[in-house]
Amino acid sequence: MWKENVEAKSFYDFDYTLMRFSLDPLTRLDREERWVDVPVKLGEEKHIVRIQATGTTQEPSFEIIGDSFEKKQALLDEVFKLFQWDRDLEAVHKHFLDTNLKQLFLAHPGTPIVKDFHLYDCLMKTIIHQQLNMKFAITLTTRFVQSFGEEKDGIWFYPTPERVAELPYEALREMQFSQRKAEYVIDTSRMIAEGELNLEELAEQPNDTIMNRMVKLRGVGPWTVENWMMFGLGREDLLPKADIGIQNALKFYWEKDEKPSIQEIADRSETWSPYRSYASLTLWRSIESN
Repeated sequence: MWKENVEAKSFYDFDYTLMRFSLDPLTRLDREERWVDVPVKLGEEKHIVRIQATGTTQEPSFEIIGDSFEKKQALLDEVFKLFQWDRDLEAVHKHFLDTNLKQLFLAHPGTPIVKDFHLYDCLMKTIIHQQLNMKFAITLTTRFVQSFGEEKDGIWFYPTPERVAELPYEALREMQFSQRKAEYVIDTSRMIAEGELNLEELAEQPNDTIMNRMVKLRGVGPWTVENWMMFGLGREDLLPKADIGIQNALKFYWEKDEKPSIQEIADRSETWSPYRSYASLTLWRSIESN
């Protein structure tokens, strides 16, 4: 066991990160004690790293506790990549003070992009969640992981693409997956397992390239790709304009009687670039229950 104390580059609302993580019953954390246990994969190895906040939003600092001295640096690298503590959220904040979202960012400073733990996990979760209400989507995802994933010291790891690729569609249908959704999850996993789709290589490409490649996958549309790029890759300039949560948040913020159209959102969000992902997160946050 080892411990390392680190600081973020700028202010960072870790308590919001914990709130987002707490929506997933598979994640072990304590919002009062301000820690989360992160499942980390290094090749075939599975590790657990605890992140505990020791500072404030304005002066964020953390204690990182790992389970392997030999892999310490690799685990630290994964944690920094996950939480993106090198991002300058103060620069993002200042940018939005000159936009029509000024009051929103004053109300919720330091909102980070809260990434999922792994690229494959994020894609599976996003496919499962599309066109479902949040409660049922979480139920399906939990069943999926607990049935085919692996538990280590009380922490759940998603199943591998190879494991899911071997499943018959009926295995997911029995969990209340629709036939089509079962096909999307298993067929996409087969493509990854067979090397036809390499998420790590794709993650190095620009947004347009990723979008053009992934929308060709059966069952994967622009909403899915945008969410994967945001929550899987941590890309900074994404605004899922067709997302109901975004539309509802803007309806409330702009004090409209009806949800704004996609075109209106496009027109009024031009000044949000190059940080539209932070606008998205802060808009979702504005209507979430903490």
